[in-house]
Amino acid sequence: MIDALNQLGELLLDGDAPHANGKLDVFDPTTGDLIAGVATSMVDDCLAAVETAEQAAGGWAAAPPRERAEILRRCYETMMAEQAQIAALLQLENGKPMAEALGEVAYAADFFRWFSEEAVRIAGEVRRAPMGDKRIIVLPEPVGVSLQITPWNFPAAMPVRKIAPALAAGCTTIVKPAPATPLTAYYIADLMERCGTPVGVVNLVLPEPPNEATVAMLAHRAVHKVSFTGSIAVGKHLLRLAADRVLRTSMELGGNAPFVVLADADVEVATEAAIAAKMRNTGATCVAPNRLYVHERVADDFTEALSARMAGLTVGYDRQPDAQVGALISTREREKVAGLVTSAVDRGAKVVTGGRAPDCGGYFYEPTVLADVEPDAPILAREIFGPVAPLVRFRDEARAIEMANDTDAGLIAYVMSGDMGHGLTVGEQLDAGMVAVNRGIISDASAPFGGVKESGIGREGGFEGIEEYLERKYVASNW
Repeated sequence: MIDALNQLGELLLDGDAPHANGKLDVFDPTTGDLIAGVATSMVDDCLAAVETAEQAAGGWAAAPPRERAEILRRCYETMMAEQAQIAALLQLENGKPMAEALGEVAYAADFFRWFSEEAVRIAGEVRRAPMGDKRIIVLPEPVGVSLQITPWNFPAAMPVRKIAPALAAGCTTIVKPAPATPLTAYYIADLMERCGTPVGVVNLVLPEPPNEATVAMLAHRAVHKVSFTGSIAVGKHLLRLAADRVLRTSMELGGNAPFVVLADADVEVATEAAIAAKMRNTGATCVAPNRLYVHERVADDFTEALSARMAGLTVGYDRQPDAQVGALISTREREKVAGLVTSAVDRGAKVVTGGRAPDCGGYFYEPTVLADVEPDAPILAREIFGPVAPLVRFRDEARAIEMANDTDAGLIAYVMSGDMGHGLTVGEQLDAGMVAVNRGIISDASAPFGGVKESGIGREGGFEGIEEYLERKYVASNW
């Protein structure tokens, strides 16, 4: 397996051998073991990738939409045929339980399928001007070369969610995967080549450290767009760089999701939704509930039910097939989670279940429920990115909505209510780009994913996703 991973790591710039660069070590979060050494990219390599994408851009933009669609469809079919192999790689470099890894591959592949269908439905417009003096023709055209920067928590889904709409629109790409989890991205790039993606359309780079190379790529005249998923701080930095050339940007910058359990909520439904939302990827997702506001009428029952479910989850210390909880990505992430829990306990929070990092080789933290968390506790002010659920009681619904909105982030919010009308009414008052009512999972390739406030700009997926890679050219004609 390690030899195969090292061979994967040699993929760079359409299979060309990299220069004598450094090697980036990739570790297995479940064991802490070294699993691969991946060739890193120099600044010149990254600029060569931009130029390769620029050379391929004209031909790819001119390719018939049906041709682009069929390549993307083959990518979907091949990815599903190789689901087990990709999931094993995901589990190895990311620490996911196998069931989650298989689910991520299916979710990622669905973006290939969705945008293969959207590629042939890009529409323009022809109409007569109101004054009657001309025809207004609106032509959709690809933005052009796009730099796509992805995080470590979904090594398959995040690259594909960006690559698929870009290719459907006729854009070429340079993809920079996260240094902690580059292997799955290399696998996907190889898969796309096998499915007929032309040379130069998808290019992978792995600069380490990344900043100098990223600055150089964004300064290159061929790059017309940057799409980034990651932290708010890094997103702001990229926006400043993009402003120098007025680049098109798509930013998915994380969240601080509230999970509001109303007085009329069905506790069983709310509990299952909380488990699904909180524990996906062991809590390391931008849509994980970070602040659980629970009405005092149902707080005791919900706390008991959630704690029982969290305590009963199977942790994959030995990568067993039935595992429901995986490892965190690194020792640093585990220490951050542990520090947030300690801080909350020091301020009076009660550990109902979990609350410690087990003594094992991997980067695990126990599924944890914290009760009686103060509304101003530091743990509520940032993304936890771990399997920790802090519970805050409330009495007044208006106050709960106020607390839920008291953040600069606005990616997603959750509302639990036994009355759908009541839940939707509260949902409309929450400052978020997405709202889940009585369910914990909402991600779907056919739906627009994105946030408001500092959680980002633009949408990925849905009908809106392909528009992020299109410009609209207006042509006036006397015809």
